[in-house]
Parts: sequence; C-alpha cells; structure tokens
Amino acid sequence: MPSFAAADETGKMVTNKDLIGKKTVIYFYPKDSTPGCTAEACNIRDNYHAFLAQGYQVFGVSKDSQASHVKFKEKYDLPFPLLSDPTTEMLQAFGAWGEKKNAVNRALAAKTNYGKVTMGTLRKTFIFDENGILVRIIEKVDTKNHTEQIL
Repeated sequence: MPSFAAADETGKMVTNKDLIGKKTVIYFYPKDSTPGCTAEACNIRDNYHAFLAQGYQVFGVSKDSQASHVKFKEKYDLPFPLLSDPTTEMLQAFGAWGEKKNAVNRALAAKTNYGKVTMGTLRKTFIFDENGILVRIIEKVDTKNHTEQIL
C-alpha cells in the first residue's frame, strides 16, 4: 500500500499504517454529489453490511474538502469515512490522478487541434489484504454495481 496521510470528513488523520490489520477497500471518485459518484457511494452504502461481514473497512477518497464530504455523507447517510485529498498527493501515490480520457475531451482535442489535456481524478478502486498487500485494482468501475465488482 502506498504511503499516505489524509484527513477524513471529521479532520481525523488516516495513514496507510492505520489500515494494517484489516482488509481494506479504498475507492477514488471525482466529486461529491455528482450522479456517478453518488450512485457509487450509495451502492457501497446499501451493501455496507456485506463489506463488514467479510472483514473489510471502506474509504472513499476525492480531492473535495472536508466540508463537502460532511454534506455528502449527511445527505446520503454514508457509513464509511471519506478522505479529503485537495493536494492530490494520495491520488497521485495510488495512480488515481491523471489525464481524463473521456469522449468529450478526445472530440474537442480532435476538432480544435490544440490538444488541451484535462487532469483529474481517475475512478479506481484498490483492495488490500490485512497486511496492506494489494490484492486487486478495479479500473473499469460500474458505479451502480460496484459492490458486486469488489466482493
């Protein structure tokens, strides 16, 4: 597991060392309260008991502020911590920050020929064992059925 330190929505610092001893799911998402990110978070929320039953702790991570995370958690009753990474250090350490390669950006670059690149959060999920050893990476996230992909 990459080394990191990030604050959750309450301001509590969480580090990679804190996660050792329990299976861990860390999912990176672009932005609080957007349709895809909300679907993903709510799918995990609705199946949270299954994560706990299998011994997993779950963390969502975005570059949104702690205040934004508080609103997101409250609005959708999310039972797991959301880590704030405004500097993108954690995102970069996990390889979840990079060029956004969506159809709109490719079409725009092709039409304008000036090739403007948009950097942002890449939706990815990392699954670790109790020792912090990477078990799996999910790069093609199905936001509405993400729990099935993970478990």
